[in-house]
Amino acid sequence: MQSDSHIRLIYATFPDTDSARAAGEALVRERLAACINMWPGMVSIYRWQGEIEEANEVVFLAKTTLSQSAAAIAALKAAHPYDEPAVLSLPVEDGSAGFLHWIRKETAGLV
Repeated sequence: MQSDSHIRLIYATFPDTDSARAAGEALVRERLAACINMWPGMVSIYRWQGEIEEANEVVFLAKTTLSQSAAAIAALKAAHPYDEPAVLSLPVEDGSAGFLHWIRKETAGLV
């Protein structure tokens, strides 16, 4: 395992697979993320504007670098159908050296 604080995972939720797929494809196409994972079927329970809400959502996880993180988040928010999407950038502490290298190459446009 290799410690690497320059790799980031961007977590977000989307209301449906189509909007998550469109945002994910844009991030990969623009080399703002190396890979996107989506898991449909998540149930979220949250308070919004004073009311308890429940919604089926899609979990969205993007693998990127610290240098691309801000641009990836901005692009994700611009493509997102929610007024205030849930978006978090999480640092990666450890991982496979080869995989981390691949993320760096893909987001730097060196492949």
